[in-house]
Amino acid sequence: MNTLLVIIIGFLPSLFSLWLMRKTQARTRSQFRRAAMSSPARRIRQNTISDPSDRYYLEGVGYLIGDISCQFNARSGYLRCAVNPTGPCEGCRYYQPKETVCSENSSSDLPY
Repeated sequence: MNTLLVIIIGFLPSLFSLWLMRKTQARTRSQFRRAAMSSPARRIRQNTISDPSDRYYLEGVGYLIGDISCQFNARSGYLRCAVNPTGPCEGCRYYQPKETVCSENSSSDLPY
């Protein structure tokens, strides 16, 4: 009888912990469900490009939008740049030409 009582007392903390975990999970699920039902249905804005001529295909990269020669261009099919993401690129006051690095060194450029 004493052995059975010791075993029951030994299992009580774990049973209590399991009960609390289940209760917390149920409460969390209920809160998520309420939040989902109470928030207005927001329509996700589709990425529509107003000017189809602004979109072009670059081999090996895919479709890009915006002016690729700009330093701030995101090189993405969804976002033009970090500074002016919705565009247009023509006449953008933030335009800065991308600096190009020449991979060929002439003999006069060598230090020795």
